[in-house]
Amino acid sequence: MTLHLYNTLTRHKEKFEPVDAKKLRMYVCGPTVYDRPHIGNARSVVVYDVLYRLLCHLYGGKHVNFVRNITDVDDKINARAKEMGVSIQLLTSQVTAQFHHDMDALFCLRPAHEPRATQHIREMHAIIRKLIDNGHAYVAQSHVLFDVGSVPHYHPGEPPSPLRYVYGMLSHRVQDEQQAGARIEVEKYKKNPGDFVLWKPAEEGDDPSSVFESPWGPGRPGWHIECSAMSSAYLGNTFDIHGGGSDLMFPHHENEIAQSRCADKTALFARYWVHNGFLTVNGEKMSKSLGNFITVHDLLEKGVRGEDIRLALLSARYNEPLDWNDKLLHDARTVLDKWYRRLREVKKHGDDVPPAFAEALGDDMNLPLAISILHEAEPAQMKAMGAILGFFNMEAEERFKGGQEDAAIQRLIDERNAARKARNFAEADRLRKELADQGIILEDRAGGKTDWRRR
Repeated sequence: MTLHLYNTLTRHKEKFEPVDAKKLRMYVCGPTVYDRPHIGNARSVVVYDVLYRLLCHLYGGKHVNFVRNITDVDDKINARAKEMGVSIQLLTSQVTAQFHHDMDALFCLRPAHEPRATQHIREMHAIIRKLIDNGHAYVAQSHVLFDVGSVPHYHPGEPPSPLRYVYGMLSHRVQDEQQAGARIEVEKYKKNPGDFVLWKPAEEGDDPSSVFESPWGPGRPGWHIECSAMSSAYLGNTFDIHGGGSDLMFPHHENEIAQSRCADKTALFARYWVHNGFLTVNGEKMSKSLGNFITVHDLLEKGVRGEDIRLALLSARYNEPLDWNDKLLHDARTVLDKWYRRLREVKKHGDDVPPAFAEALGDDMNLPLAISILHEAEPAQMKAMGAILGFFNMEAEERFKGGQEDAAIQRLIDERNAARKARNFAEADRLRKELADQGIILEDRAGGKTDWRRR
């Protein structure tokens, strides 16, 4: 199969051609570890987990170097640690462990490398020095800032060119639209309003663990420089794929490109830019103030299975919006129950996937089409197909009998079977109706065995 990906940089779906098929390199922006991951965060992790699995399927796992960072130095982390009255190290270590737990529950593979920002301060210093030396950064009031006025800017209709860099080439923002953006304050000492922080000075009362020495005085890095340093440390100055959420396109990814290309004087930074779409809840933006803020932990605590969450998150095109609601999750559970019932009858699984399934995923990861093909696949092929999508991580019996809710259902089924055996058909009918009212459909089999599924 041939893989095509929608490249945000060019606004076209392009044939994916790695620089070196034996050393394929992908970087994805990871979590800022100040709070448990919500389902919007989880969508991004699950999407790039599928892309990672697909690349491993195509090129072999040993040839794919997947890097996802941990941002463990940030103003949000400082504020949360102060609010909770705990040290930054304790907060970041706890939230990192929670992130791993929740993503493991969604059956996401760990990346080959997971660098932490605090482990790469020296590399950030090196990039900042290059930017100052190359005339693209300046020092002002103990801050080091990238000078967006030192580079040409994007103009509408201008085709992207690897040979000529312009600021705004990824987000297609013209100069008047380029604001300082998230996590950046507009201060008088900036040459341009859009100049962004590469290094900021320490403030009075800062936790000492969030303060690092530098040639420009004690302080901490800006948000964007962290990813440039970590991606280049593990993947080099030019690599194949850079992924992240659509909300990161500007200013984060735009500024990554600016500082990395201007520091290293490279024609390219990442060759393919892939962005997953936004997630809403019942048609509204997810927000704690609206009471619709849902974490993966919340769902798992309610007994929702990780695979059900995963399928729900993969039910739309990865780069299109996804609306989270109860029906989406109910439908995902119903589909997985159906798939596991089919797998229960398989005695030998095949290793190959149907050509149509491979073609669907090769077409910019067309997940809805791939899932629809999985619906119609021969049961013996389902395991191989599911491995690429991250499904079928347990035996069918475990699927149908795991958890407190399922145990309660099984007890009612056992009581009904006992009533049938005693020829107390009225009680058996009552128990069947009780289960039906809970959305449980029974399938009586030879030998007195009863299987069940959710409606």
